[in-house]
Amino acid sequence: MVNRWARLLADTLFPQQCLLCRLPSASHLPLCGCCAAQLVPNHPCCPCCALPLATPGGGLCSACTQRPPALDRVLAPYVYEPCLGYLIGQWKFQRQRHLSGLLAELWLAAVDPPQDRDLLLPVPMHWRRLLQRGFNQATLLARALQHCDSALQRLPVAERTLRRPRAVPAQSTLTAQQRLHNLRDAFSLRAPVQGRRIALVDDVMTTGATAETIARLLKDAGADDVQLWCIARTPPPAT
Repeated sequence: MVNRWARLLADTLFPQQCLLCRLPSASHLPLCGCCAAQLVPNHPCCPCCALPLATPGGGLCSACTQRPPALDRVLAPYVYEPCLGYLIGQWKFQRQRHLSGLLAELWLAAVDPPQDRDLLLPVPMHWRRLLQRGFNQATLLARALQHCDSALQRLPVAERTLRRPRAVPAQSTLTAQQRLHNLRDAFSLRAPVQGRRIALVDDVMTTGATAETIARLLKDAGADDVQLWCIARTPPPAT
């Protein structure tokens, strides 16, 4: 009750402005309802890798059918498009860390988080990139999800379970084939994960090379189930 009244007072004294249309957002978030409604839901999508699909009810995508991934499930409720891309870009590259809460609330508004996870595992950054950016956005998102959903607060955020010992070029600058080669030996485990049901947390899934590499490492170490929780999935290339 106290938090609700404090939020109402803050909204009255310091009204939020929508980051997309620049009008008052009429909420505690920097996104108005009209602009939020313009975000593209990722439906229909592959029930395994969350690749956006053209028609509903099509089952697994061809890639998952031909080669089942190590990931057991991907929860990516939005399609990565310019509006959401702008919000994520402001968060990551303009260091607007406060947008972690907005992105977490958008995710939770579209997803009913599975209650069977044992831990939240942020995708790690190499220490040089972490030093340059000043934060790991995956860790911020994991903690914001906990802050916004009391059911997730029982889960440890396992920041030290996985490390990235080798600096590699940014995945966004590479082709799909180069991404796979780029990630060879890029991650290592620092804690046991045998029998654990893991929610791997990241911002956006593109080709899935990073998440798949980590999932295989976790499964080889005995993890029971690995899901990827991310904000958005990029659409397939236009043909």
